Amino acid sequence: MTTLGRLAGLVSANLLLYQVLLMARVPIFERGFGREAITRMHRFVGFWSFWLLAAHIVLLVAAYSVAANVNPLAQLWDFVWNYPGMLLATAGTLAILMVVVTSIRRARRRLRYESWHLLHLYAYLGVGLALPHQLWTGADFLSTPVATAYWWALWAAAAASVLVYRVGVPLFRSWRHGIRVSGVDLDGARGVTVRMSGRAMNRLGARAGQFFIWRFLDGPGWTRGHPFSLSSAPTGDRLSISARFAGDGTHRLATLHPGTRVLIEGPYGHMTGALRTGSKLLLFGAGAGVAPLVSLLEAETFQPGDATLITRDSDPADGLRQSVIRDLVAHRGLRHVPLPGPRSTGSSPWMPATHSAWQGPDLIRHLAPDITSYDAYLCGPIPWMADLERDLRHAGLAPERIHSEAFTI
Repeated sequence: MTTLGRLAGLVSANLLLYQVLLMARVPIFERGFGREAITRMHRFVGFWSFWLLAAHIVLLVAAYSVAANVNPLAQLWDFVWNYPGMLLATAGTLAILMVVVTSIRRARRRLRYESWHLLHLYAYLGVGLALPHQLWTGADFLSTPVATAYWWALWAAAAASVLVYRVGVPLFRSWRHGIRVSGVDLDGARGVTVRMSGRAMNRLGARAGQFFIWRFLDGPGWTRGHPFSLSSAPTGDRLSISARFAGDGTHRLATLHPGTRVLIEGPYGHMTGALRTGSKLLLFGAGAGVAPLVSLLEAETFQPGDATLITRDSDPADGLRQSVIRDLVAHRGLRHVPLPGPRSTGSSPWMPATHSAWQGPDLIRHLAPDITSYDAYLCGPIPWMADLERDLRHAGLAPERIHSEAFTI
């Protein structure tokens, strides 16, 4: 039990630190994995690291209590109170437990995004407090100079990555570019578009289809960052985002005033024109997912009729960026196919109920008969994109021609 407990602790410690590195927005990981893959790994690694941490605690308490012939609860108290660093480790474990519990899907749905985000930040505190006791007392951490150097270096790299890429770089970029809100417009029946300007914005290296983490310095609550995609192609001194009203953070956008300072993290995301290999474009957007697709259409080149945008909204009045879409239809030959209404209950729930008689792959081939000439870009809720991607593959589109981005965990 002692051996298994120590092994569980070693693997858990590795996963916790790798988890921090993955979520620290280190550019090499963002480019190499992409935000969607990192999000999937974050959930998978997060839960496994927690269960191994729990196994580490249970196995070592059981092993030591058997060896000393004492009650397990007495042994647990002895660990916490008398072993070096264990009080800090206990506080860290409780913080990690809180993050894990609030990340379970059922609990996550009951929390506002703003509350969940604030609680999630305690994961950094939990990792910072839970691991040092292993560096101070763990035999496997201190057995050789190489092992000691590895663990201290990994812990330091994780801490430095957070400080540099989550704090230092965003503050420097925001200060250098002096980004401020320049205008706010209602967009559709339940949406808003925020326009921003600043100095030498082209040096950000942002591309259409990417997203930033935004913080607007307009009062209490400014520390909570929100991921919003660019909703128009970035220019030399202007950026814009569009969002559907869904919570406190999005409703707050409508109250912003011109001149409000903006802090940014990014740009992030790989759903750009750089992935494109086909001659034609097939874009599917649901709700607020239409916004990055419109920015892509503004930035990409295509012949009239060679780009098709399919939009899904429960209510046609909710559609975002409609004036821009109409302009693209009139002046660049975009084909716009709105599919409003409640979702289908058939085999392809990404479609509206009005088209439930269709098979998803058949509808896709109807919209794009020469499907092998297209690159498909998808943006919307994760289950919706998963259903759509399945039908795109069945319609004959190669997986490497299907591009998507997920923003939720």
